[in-house]
Amino acid sequence: MEMIAIVGLSAVTLFVAYRTYGRLLPRLFRIDPYRPTPANAQRDDIDYVPCDRGPLLGQHFSAIAAAGPIVGPILAGAMFGWLPALLWILVGAIFVGGVHDFAALVASIRHRGDSIAGVVRKYVSGRAFVLFLLFVWLALVYIIVAFTDITASAFVGLIELEDGTEVSGAGIASSSLMYLILPIIMGLVVRSTGLSMDRATLIFLPLVAVSIWAGQKIPLDIAPAVRLLGIAGPEHEVVRKTWDLLLLIYCCIASVVPMWLLLQPRGQLGGYFLYAALGAGALGLMMGGQPINLPAFKGWQAENGDLLFPMLFITIACGACSGFHALIASGTTSKQLKTESDARPVAYGAMLLEGMVAVVSLCCVMMLAQDTELARNPKPNLVYALGIGQFLQAVNLPMTLGVSFALMAFTTFIYDTLDVCTRLGRYIIQELTGLRGSAGKWIGTLLTAGAPAYFLLTTGVDAGGRPAYMQFWSLFGASNQLLAALTLLGVTVWLWKTRGAWWVWLVTGLPAVWMYAMSGWALRGIIRKEFASSPGGTAVGWTAAILLGLAGFMLLEAVIAVMGRRIEPPEASAEAVPA
Repeated sequence: MEMIAIVGLSAVTLFVAYRTYGRLLPRLFRIDPYRPTPANAQRDDIDYVPCDRGPLLGQHFSAIAAAGPIVGPILAGAMFGWLPALLWILVGAIFVGGVHDFAALVASIRHRGDSIAGVVRKYVSGRAFVLFLLFVWLALVYIIVAFTDITASAFVGLIELEDGTEVSGAGIASSSLMYLILPIIMGLVVRSTGLSMDRATLIFLPLVAVSIWAGQKIPLDIAPAVRLLGIAGPEHEVVRKTWDLLLLIYCCIASVVPMWLLLQPRGQLGGYFLYAALGAGALGLMMGGQPINLPAFKGWQAENGDLLFPMLFITIACGACSGFHALIASGTTSKQLKTESDARPVAYGAMLLEGMVAVVSLCCVMMLAQDTELARNPKPNLVYALGIGQFLQAVNLPMTLGVSFALMAFTTFIYDTLDVCTRLGRYIIQELTGLRGSAGKWIGTLLTAGAPAYFLLTTGVDAGGRPAYMQFWSLFGASNQLLAALTLLGVTVWLWKTRGAWWVWLVTGLPAVWMYAMSGWALRGIIRKEFASSPGGTAVGWTAAILLGLAGFMLLEAVIAVMGRRIEPPEASAEAVPA
């Protein structure tokens, strides 16, 4: 089968799903475009700010589409073949991930913009609420660990292309810094002049393209400064850890500034940029006619010993289903949703778009010659960048610029995730401790960024040459998917206790069971492996054990809640559609 046929069939499948199953979900959840949303009813222009559908879709998409839909499909494809990876991406995005994201967003807007944890507290129990928050905070820590380190890795070293030209990691760092400055300026311009977001985009979006070109001309190389400090260790490793620390400092600052200053304008720019990355990949595939070199199925067991069940389903998290999306949907997006009818394109639609990002990423590893070192030991950011670069050569774009564009897109995916995760972690610390005001804001932020700093600064390249993000990826994937299971569990309890409809068990209950089974199975494997490698266990092993225990206790609380009495939904008086 030709690669373009795979991409085309995937796009058609996801489009049909949006027009069919995507239209069924609003009916089941009784979406009412006339019911006031929290963004309007509780507007404060700090956290609760109404946002039009287009910009909010871009912001939400750029926040959820981090490195996951790139890294996961590339790793899983190399491990098990392209067919199992493709099937999970499509089936997962349509029936699991899309439902998960849509349900989390609707649950939040029906509860005054409260997080999914607040919904759990109301319909499950206070104990389940605390367990859920602890689980989420630990999961956020490992999301920040994985994505910070993979971004830092993109800022170090050189990529030598087949034509002899080079792409500098320091140049990508320079482009990224310019990209971060542009939305701040854009936010100030919009705020001070009254210029519309769309018109501001016409001015600032071309500047993003300029930053991609300019980065390689004026690279931001911090290696000389690191040498002056005289820090012991291999220079490449020390520079990467320095970038880890700088990125975490950025997270601390970005997570406390008002949404209008950074989050909303960056979401607007980042959304268009990511659409461009997706379109560029699709255009290159259509024009280039790249061959498929990756086997469709490589076996039930990967070369490293991992089994397809459950590892496929936790390696590909974002792109098929991701618990992190619920935190975005109920943490920031629900506070900006203008009307309930926007929930379908913003939540379900963005998940299907992310599925297409995962398909394009899978194509990047599908065309690798299998006798190369990169195919045997894939570095996801490099595989993606080289793949997009080759796709864009089909439209006569220089390989150097194409690779720079792809690496910039890669880091753009991650920036939104990093500071949103830090912001959400701060919310959780404040919720658990009761700390409010400026002190609570900074204590929560520093704790949320400090824990990843500890893991990153104390973890070096292992004996197999794997950087920190690769060592933590399995735990990130398992905890992320278990978070999705917990979210679906909470939503199922909410719907059952307020609606009592049979479809609840099929639409949200069955996906919850599947995600619980796969992620729990994977966490058990991680625990056994980590405790076998070290008599006292490792930080990863103990964290996996804690996460599995928290999930088990919450499941027990949910079963008790389901067996209890039904309660009246908070939106019952505003329902426009009869039961």
